[in-house]
Amino acid sequence: MPEYTVIWMIVAAFLVAGVLSYFFTPYVKKFAHKIGAIDVPKDTRRMHKEPIPRLGGLGIFMAFLCSILLFGKLDTPMLCVLLGALLIVVLGIFDDVMALGAKLKFVVQIIAAAIPVCIGGLRIDMFTNLNPFSDDMYFHLGIFAIPVTIIWIVGITNAVNLIDGLDGLAVGVSSIAAITMLAVALLTGEMGIAITMGALAGACIGFMPYNLNPAKIFMGDTGSTFLGYMLATVSIMGLFKFYAVISFAVPFLILGLPIFDMANAIIRRLAEGRSPMSPDRGHVHHKLIDMGFNQKQAVAILYAVSGTLGLTAVILTSSGEVKAIFLLLAVLVAIIVGACVIYGAEHHMHRRPPEGEEPKNVPPAQPEEKEKNSDEQD
Repeated sequence: MPEYTVIWMIVAAFLVAGVLSYFFTPYVKKFAHKIGAIDVPKDTRRMHKEPIPRLGGLGIFMAFLCSILLFGKLDTPMLCVLLGALLIVVLGIFDDVMALGAKLKFVVQIIAAAIPVCIGGLRIDMFTNLNPFSDDMYFHLGIFAIPVTIIWIVGITNAVNLIDGLDGLAVGVSSIAAITMLAVALLTGEMGIAITMGALAGACIGFMPYNLNPAKIFMGDTGSTFLGYMLATVSIMGLFKFYAVISFAVPFLILGLPIFDMANAIIRRLAEGRSPMSPDRGHVHHKLIDMGFNQKQAVAILYAVSGTLGLTAVILTSSGEVKAIFLLLAVLVAIIVGACVIYGAEHHMHRRPPEGEEPKNVPPAQPEEKEKNSDEQD
C-alpha cells in the first residue's frame, strides 16, 4: 500500500473517531442518568463537589470501534484484542453502575487479557538482555511469556484506571500515549498499529471537551480500563519488537506516568499493611493538589511529564543504541529527582505547624522575621 494512502487512512481514522466520540458523548450522558451511573462525591479522594455522570468511556469505545471497523486491519490478533476490549467495557459498565468488587474485576481482566494472548498469539517473547557478559542480545522468556504478557496487560489496564482522579487527566495522558505510539509505529513501519492508535487518539480527543475541568461527564472505569487495555495490548504488537535497549525502554517510557503511579501505590499500601487494591488519597495527582496546585495546573504538569516521556520514546526509536542508553539514564535520573522533590515538598508541608501556631522548641521570631514569613506564605 502506498505511503500516502496509509497516512490518509490514519488521518481519516483519527477524524472519524474524534467526530463520533464528540457526537456520542451527550447521548451516553443521558443514558448514564437513566441507569444510575452517577459519581457521588463521598470521600476526600474525589475532587468534585456535585454528582457527575460517568460511563463516558462507552462513547470513546463506540467511536473507536466504528473507526477501526472502517479503517483498521482486522486480523486474528486485532479481533482477539477487540473481543477482550468488549469484555473490559461490559465489565466497566457494570462497575460504573453497581461498584463491583476488586477481586471480581481482577478475574475478568485476566480473562480479557488471556483472549489475545492465548488465542491471538499476542505475547512478549523476549526482553533486552542487560547482562554485559552474554553474547545473546535478548533474554527469551520461554514458558513464562504467557503469564508475563497477561501481567503486563492487566497491570497497564489498572495503571491507567488509577490515574483517573482529576478532570481530563487519564484521557489526556492516554491521548499522549496513543499519539506517541502512532509516531513510533510510523518510524518503524508498523502501519496497522499507526491506524489503530490514530483511532484511539481521535476517540480520546473527541471526548475531552466534556471531560476537561469542570467536567460534565466522567469516563468511569468503562473508559479508563478500556484505554489501559488498548494501550497495553497494542504496545505488545509492536513496541516490544525493537532492537536492543529500545525493545525494553520504549513502552515503559510511553506509559511511564501510570506505571510509576501504580508502582508507588502498591509499595505504599503494602508498606502500610493494606491490600494493594485498597483505595487511598496518595496518588501523584493528589500530591500535586496537596502542594497547592489547582486541578487545571496539576493536570497540565502531568500532561507535560507524559509528553516529555513520550518525546523521549520517539527519540529512542530514531537514535543509535549508545545515545539511547545515555538518554534513558538521563530520563531515569530526572524521574528520580522529580519524585524526590514532590515527596520532599509533601513531607515538609506535613511537618509545617498549623497557621497561628508556633513551632515547638523554636525561639519566637522577631517582628521583622514574622512579616517576612507572612509575605512568603502569601
